Amino acid sequence: MTVKQILDEKGHKVITVHSSISVLGASRFLAENKIGAVIVSDDGTSIAGILSERDIVRCLASSGTEGLDQPVSSIMTRDVVTCGESYTIHQAMETMTHERFRHLPVTENGTLVGIISIGDVVRRRIEEVEREAENIKAYIAS
Repeated sequence: MTVKQILDEKGHKVITVHSSISVLGASRFLAENKIGAVIVSDDGTSIAGILSERDIVRCLASSGTEGLDQPVSSIMTRDVVTCGESYTIHQAMETMTHERFRHLPVTENGTLVGIISIGDVVRRRIEEVEREAENIKAYIAS
């Protein structure tokens, strides 16, 4: 299975925040949308950074509540690792595990086309393994 297949099932819509939104505003945005990370983009198609719950925790640990008034551009992760739609779920899992993050933006020709989470990838991998097990059982039974 590929990342494209995951996005075709899940949807390609990606919600983003502007780099000037405050850390507090972004925290509320994450909570309201029940998500753990958000792409920071000033135009909705290019990636300026990614803001995760971990970034916010680090900000609070270093700056206290005063950090909540900063723009997300000051705390976001700027060097964003992405993948393409042709990545397999194995490649996506390997990237996420190696880099130690749970959200992976998907780009094609430099344009943001989706985002997948470790939950998306694990769910599809479990489905794949279950399907393989059923096929083996059917083969043995026949």
